[in-house]
Amino acid sequence: MTGQPYVVPVPKGYRVGPWEVREPLASGAFATVYTARLAEDGDPELPRRAALKFLPTGTRTPRQLHHLRELGEREVELLERLRAPRLIRMYDTLTVDDPGHPELDGATVLVLEQAEGSLDAVLEHSPKPEAGPLLLAQICEGLHQLHHAGWVHGDLKPANVLLLKDGSVRLADFNMAAELQGTHAYAPAFATPDYTPPELLWPEVDERGTRIRPSADVWAFGVLAHVALTGSFPLPGGSTEARADAATRYARGTEELRLSPELAETWREIVRDCLAPTHAERVARVPDTRALLRRVEEAAGTSRSARLPRLRPRRWRRPVLVAALVATALLGATAVTYALRDDASTTASAPPTCEKPAVYEHENHGLGYTAGWNGTWDFTIKQGDGGSQVREAQCLLRYLHGITEVGEVDGDFGPLTHGAVVTFQKRAGLDADGIVGAKTWSALRKAGEN
Repeated sequence: MTGQPYVVPVPKGYRVGPWEVREPLASGAFATVYTARLAEDGDPELPRRAALKFLPTGTRTPRQLHHLRELGEREVELLERLRAPRLIRMYDTLTVDDPGHPELDGATVLVLEQAEGSLDAVLEHSPKPEAGPLLLAQICEGLHQLHHAGWVHGDLKPANVLLLKDGSVRLADFNMAAELQGTHAYAPAFATPDYTPPELLWPEVDERGTRIRPSADVWAFGVLAHVALTGSFPLPGGSTEARADAATRYARGTEELRLSPELAETWREIVRDCLAPTHAERVARVPDTRALLRRVEEAAGTSRSARLPRLRPRRWRRPVLVAALVATALLGATAVTYALRDDASTTASAPPTCEKPAVYEHENHGLGYTAGWNGTWDFTIKQGDGGSQVREAQCLLRYLHGITEVGEVDGDFGPLTHGAVVTFQKRAGLDADGIVGAKTWSALRKAGEN
């Protein structure tokens, strides 16, 4: 790592707030990601492990600082405002105050949920992972959660798909993310060419950035799906530049997709529709990620995720003021490698279903049941909420604890679900407030163990 430019060297054992830096996870052009553990005097409500993203600010030019500040604020703003099961969670932002270490003094640090590695690392180890369809269903669910909230990712690719220890997916690295303003959003004039639609390879840029639409993420998902299922790109070329030229020719009608014959027909149709050559054709075939998610879940053979609730009016917040932080891709060479668990003693060989929750192992909490690979033990849900976490709680209440009064497993936290949670909390000796927080999740997941 020391030979790379812009790497942020942080000594092992260095203390930042309540966190003690451990080993480096990954490094990009401007930032470095380290594992960290909570010090003994840290807040017991925080997880014992996290990932820290560092960016120093004292050695950059004003122009660099402006660019990094913009990218960092994008990621912080999104993570401050959105909490969804398939998006990486941010616990805190910190600023290093250490004149004795000028290379670190003033650095901005994001404290993030720690993953075991990236999809990029998985594909490097196994180009066509057996669990590829299941992972794609979770990736598409995360993309739908993001679009439903009014944001475009802008840089969806395997390096920005993280995998937790329980096998669940989190979308990450939102430095290119942009909030929709009507039908468009404005993102920095940068992207990863292999996952960029033809219309954005040479975009028009104004003072607000590049105009981007949700269909750009749909294209990226199509490329990612082809890569994950076949180990190859859908356009010809032995280099990124060659494939970008092929994408341009494809948009002009002088090049064809080279879809692998290994693709099953349902996946072939999904990938072909996601990779329609123009925005207009793409939207005609894939109206939105909700429609795409249903098709992907059917192709993957997974149960349907719950529909998302209507959005409430957004509360106004002050603009996020942070020094700077640019998200870094978890590189396959430096990221912790990840293998999907198939140990029958802890995780069922078949994916968990609502009717048949499976046992998995969580690093901090031990063994626990999952009914949908969410794996989150502290994501608070309450009446009026909706989504896959609500659906999983309903599954556990009904099929693990026999509380059929929960009603339909539909992902909507209505009065019946509230009553079922209260009933369960009374049984478990918890505060019967009808809110599923950390203690209730723990009881829901652990009860019924052998």
